[in-house]
Amino acid sequence: MAEFENTVTISRPAGEVFAYLADAENLPRWNYAIEQTRKISPGPVGAGTVYRQTRTLPRRSQEEFQVVVFQPPGQLTLDGTFGPFKARTSYLLEPVTGGTRLTNRWDLEPTSAPLRLLGPLAIPRVKAAVAENLRALKQILENARGAAGPDSVSRPPQ
Repeated sequence: MAEFENTVTISRPAGEVFAYLADAENLPRWNYAIEQTRKISPGPVGAGTVYRQTRTLPRRSQEEFQVVVFQPPGQLTLDGTFGPFKARTSYLLEPVTGGTRLTNRWDLEPTSAPLRLLGPLAIPRVKAAVAENLRALKQILENARGAAGPDSVSRPPQ
């Protein structure tokens, strides 16, 4: 198992950042490797919600993940298969002066024997890609100027 985390400070309230993250259908807007994410379980988003998404990198694939922790506005955790890894990713949101500190932690388990051998070489690349995605998330949320609440940042202009 490989682990890493990235932290970014976003100049938005924790509630707004959480609302945007919790709507996983926003993922393709800020994660360049995801083409589409759709909620496939009924009811409102919360612990137990299941999503299916189309990944384009490192190869085109379908994957599913589930919300396992849903504690607005401070913590969101997802379990699933992400690319060639079984993974748990968690988002810890902490209010700070002028915004929110978002810490994104990943616990990755390679799904194949060759990847278990090559995994230590791949992890720095995965961490860098996640950091790039978090910068895109920060930019989207901070550019949603004048937003009065979570609904106003859930679908920013393209």
